[in-house]
Amino acid sequence: MDPADTFIAIRNLAKHYTEGDLRRTIFADLTLDVPRNQFVALLGQSGSGKSTLLNLLGGIDLPDAGQIRIDGRLLTDLSEIERTRFRRRHIGFVFQFFNLIPTLTAEENLLLPLELNGLASPDRRDRALELLDNVGLGNRRQSFPERLSGGEQQRLAIVRALVHDPLLVLADEPTGNLDAATGERILDLLLALHRQAASAIVMVTHSREVAARADRILVLDGGRIREAP
Repeated sequence: MDPADTFIAIRNLAKHYTEGDLRRTIFADLTLDVPRNQFVALLGQSGSGKSTLLNLLGGIDLPDAGQIRIDGRLLTDLSEIERTRFRRRHIGFVFQFFNLIPTLTAEENLLLPLELNGLASPDRRDRALELLDNVGLGNRRQSFPERLSGGEQQRLAIVRALVHDPLLVLADEPTGNLDAATGERILDLLLALHRQAASAIVMVTHSREVAARADRILVLDGGRIREAP
């Protein structure tokens, strides 16, 4: 791949965990390039390191060795505070269990990333609320998450992840807690918003059917990563 086209560059990544007296290798010498705006699905057995890789890409955790570069920024050289700021501004997260703040309304949950990034101008707030309308939640703005269905909560979680125009969206089993029909609609929404926002997506999934919608399928196995056949 032409270096100019590389958005995510992972080089010689290693990550280990200590469990009692045992040292467990999650990755060993993992290297990967992802171009800008690509939608990548990440498959692998339970415990293969899929969520760990998302945490590393999001700067939540650090590798034991190797480098992660996102849009030219060497994430692994940043301090914890710098990684937090980078993550808050440039990365959006979508989780299987939504991770909405229960004491905030749908509108307040949606606007929180703008508030945290100092982006809550009247124009940006209007755009955010228009996005809420576009996903069918305009009439649920003042509802708290417990009053929303699972599909509605996930729609809210997706637009919250994208409201601040992140460079990268990290999605961890975003349809895994939903029924098949709702999951399909959520995936359609994520793909539509991805195309509009022109952001890269790395999505962990256990479903081959979901993965088939991606531009590229990668498999984590034995601490290595490979292209799916």
